[in-house]
Amino acid sequence: MRAPIELKVDYKKLNSFFADYTKNISKGGTFIKTKKPLPIGTRFLFKLTVPQRNDPFELLGEVVWSTVDGEEPGMGIKFVYSADNQRSEFEGVVETLMSTSLGSDLASKLLNKSVK
Repeated sequence: MRAPIELKVDYKKLNSFFADYTKNISKGGTFIKTKKPLPIGTRFLFKLTVPQRNDPFELLGEVVWSTVDGEEPGMGIKFVYSADNQRSEFEGVVETLMSTSLGSDLASKLLNKSVK
């Protein structure tokens, strides 16, 4: 039996998380820079730690593509939600966090730009 793989991404600044969220994560996945990507199809527990939140976000991820060539070696991750409401719950918590930290006007502008 293989041990489960766990990837931890620790955001030191909330704005870095918001930038990643609006650029990548809101689309249902993200990109991880690494010179040693996991094999395509690998599933793992993805933990996102952000300031102002005691518990990390825990999502199941799956490697859907990878590259070791070029300027940005790494792997594309797709989030695998266990239930329909898990994605909306995750997005709701992030939206509340953004609204509290940035103000509702700026948060809605960033979120509207990213959801396409």
